Amino acid sequence: MLSYWEKKHFLNYDLIVVGAGFVGLSTAIHYKRKNKRARVLILERGVFPTGASTKNAGFACFGSLTEILDDFWTMTPDEVLQLVERRFKGLNQIKKEFGKKELEFKDSGGFELIQEDQVEALDHLDNVNKLLKPLFKKPVFSTVKAHRKMGFSDSVKSVVKNQFEGELDSGKYLNSLWSLAEELGIRILTGATVSQLYPDSGEVILSENVLFSGKKIAICTNAFTKKLLPEVDLVPGRGLVMVSEPLDFRIPWKGSFHMDKGYVYFRKIDGRLLLGGGRNQDFEGEQSEENQINPKIERYLKGIAEEVIFPGKKINWQHSWTGIMAFGPKKSPIIQKVGEKTAVAVRLGGMGVAIGWQVGKELSDLLRKGF
Repeated sequence: MLSYWEKKHFLNYDLIVVGAGFVGLSTAIHYKRKNKRARVLILERGVFPTGASTKNAGFACFGSLTEILDDFWTMTPDEVLQLVERRFKGLNQIKKEFGKKELEFKDSGGFELIQEDQVEALDHLDNVNKLLKPLFKKPVFSTVKAHRKMGFSDSVKSVVKNQFEGELDSGKYLNSLWSLAEELGIRILTGATVSQLYPDSGEVILSENVLFSGKKIAICTNAFTKKLLPEVDLVPGRGLVMVSEPLDFRIPWKGSFHMDKGYVYFRKIDGRLLLGGGRNQDFEGEQSEENQINPKIERYLKGIAEEVIFPGKKINWQHSWTGIMAFGPKKSPIIQKVGEKTAVAVRLGGMGVAIGWQVGKELSDLLRKGF
């Protein structure tokens, strides 16, 4: 039961954004900047963003050597270049917008461990650098000459460095978005689960049977979008991240690291090992919207920690969690109209840190100009 005041002041908006992750906040911010008098509301079902925005590993990356080579099986060289460009420019935009200090952004480089079954990738390193030269003006990938000093197991035959990648604090990134949204007067309601959506009329109904009305609606719910729009072409992809207890030995490397076409990733944070991924060990099992830990993948990652990253060391784990991403037949996000008053920006392919800010801008432009 709503009061007179609630009905008068809190139910009607110029823009309603469903989803308060990186894309939802970015969409609202860009829209409000261009429409200073607009009333903008963000609805989020969780206390914190439900998907992956505060549950990712904090990698400021755009694609390892083997990941880019793997993309050539399904994409043209021009499409691969465009994909990398979108991700790289997105990272530069958030550094410029919020500042490296605020994001705890470190230009520490990205690295990839090359094992026996991937050694052939090194033969293509120069060709990939040539492909990326129009964007970066200098070689992106190079081999680390003294990689044995990094202490990895003998199964690691080479380490490839990407000088343009880095790492950041995902919580600080979200804090920066929250602060900017508050400064602009954007209202955020948490614990607000949308149960029904009417894309043509701009009506949004919460599970408590509260109806909001918006002149425009932005759907930024990524992996959970099918609950509102079943026709959207995406599948969820769960990702496990683990953080160890403080290590009692020196870590002989720094930077953000990948293995196995980007499916495994690790870095050090606060004297600990952060390790995540392994979704390719059980694709079907990880096509889930449930935040549960897959024991098979957990064992796989623990094995990598003690057999490959720190061979012979016993690693004790303190934190584990999962985030839900969204994938599809193409690696490009879906940014399109889905009704007379509604548009979506979803399916970020696990690259929300790199492209979330820019995707939000593109959705905001579509909502302002495309209707």
